[in-house]
Amino acid sequence: MVAGRAFPVQGGYAPAARPLSAQSLGLALTWLTLASSSVVFAEPAPYDALMIGLIALLPLLGLVTFSKGLILFLAAWLVIGATGLIAAGRSGMLDVSVRHTAITIFLSISAVLVAAFVRKNPERHTRIIVSGLLFASLLAVLTGAAGYFDMVPGANELFTKYGRMRGTFKDPNVFGPFIVPALLYCVHSMATAKAGRAIMMSLLAGLFCLGLLVSFSRGAWFNAGVALLVYAYMMFVVARSNLFRVKFLMLAVFAACCAVLVLAAAMQIESIGDLVRERASLTLSYDTGPEGRFGGQLLALETIASHPMGIGAREFARILHGQDVHNVYLSMFLNAGWIGGFVYLTAVLATLAAGFRYALRANPMQGIFIVMLAAFAGLAAEGMIVDTDHWRHFYVIMGLIWGLMLSNPPHGRPGPCTGAGICSRSSRGL
Repeated sequence: MVAGRAFPVQGGYAPAARPLSAQSLGLALTWLTLASSSVVFAEPAPYDALMIGLIALLPLLGLVTFSKGLILFLAAWLVIGATGLIAAGRSGMLDVSVRHTAITIFLSISAVLVAAFVRKNPERHTRIIVSGLLFASLLAVLTGAAGYFDMVPGANELFTKYGRMRGTFKDPNVFGPFIVPALLYCVHSMATAKAGRAIMMSLLAGLFCLGLLVSFSRGAWFNAGVALLVYAYMMFVVARSNLFRVKFLMLAVFAACCAVLVLAAAMQIESIGDLVRERASLTLSYDTGPEGRFGGQLLALETIASHPMGIGAREFARILHGQDVHNVYLSMFLNAGWIGGFVYLTAVLATLAAGFRYALRANPMQGIFIVMLAAFAGLAAEGMIVDTDHWRHFYVIMGLIWGLMLSNPPHGRPGPCTGAGICSRSSRGL
């Protein structure tokens, strides 16, 4: 039988099933790439190989659309990469600095690809990306729980580190922030979806909260706090209906009470309680003093002031302080000089500024856009205390934000939209 021809059935003819198109396979590969983004036991990760394939494949399949705005976005990242390579020429270990900068260039190209992919078909392609990230987060937290609670022989050693949940990541301090966007998405669905879906998402939100807690990552906690506050504020502002505002406020109070009760119960478990009390401190022993994290940041400022061309990636830890800066903005000035550092800072601030303005205008994808913007705000804030320049999901979320902004020019005056409209299209099927 030839594919696509009708075939006889009782009572007449029915069309044969359509064969999978190349574009369908491309979309499936895109989902698989995002779904694998939490599997980072070693570098390079499976995500990296798959993303290289997407960079070559998606343009050939016609699944991306570029614009002047995206070309400018790409140009900004190429400036960062070029200045990083120039600074690498001044480093004592050229291969290390060049490799670090090359990874930054690769990840920035992945952000541009995500933006162009979303711009091609905003609703469908955003659904693919978000569902892939949600699966990746669920995989990470389920494996982390299996390890933390020793559900499977050998899982504890594989999926935890120093008594902290890390899931399929090398580091709990990356695992924790990675699941924050998924937590936000679940909270969004709880606030806007129908009862059955809201209940399911509340269970997932509880699971992600558990993962966030027992990652014992102060940066992840800070990230989540900022992201949830930004999300709540934006949702409250854009809602036209006071009834929706009241519902949202009641949900927020209920969720906060549940979180307090769960935390209180978890604190009764000695292993959790001891680590929470230790990690909840604003400063730990390795943060203070000239050799600590904050002392290193002061030294980084002095180094930046005296090296306008930068010193090259990874040089600060090698020759000046013994550890990284733990501030992505200072790191970028060290890695790429004043020009590269300024362009990076501008790219982050421009994403936030343009994103907040765009979120206030009614558009079909407003709900999921607010979720991703809030997640990016949390990442941008955490960048002040952690080096996030090689976090893959940072670039995916940044690309998603720009893709939506450049694909759906906002219409109408800035202001509120209906509560129902916040989720009516953007959450269905995600």
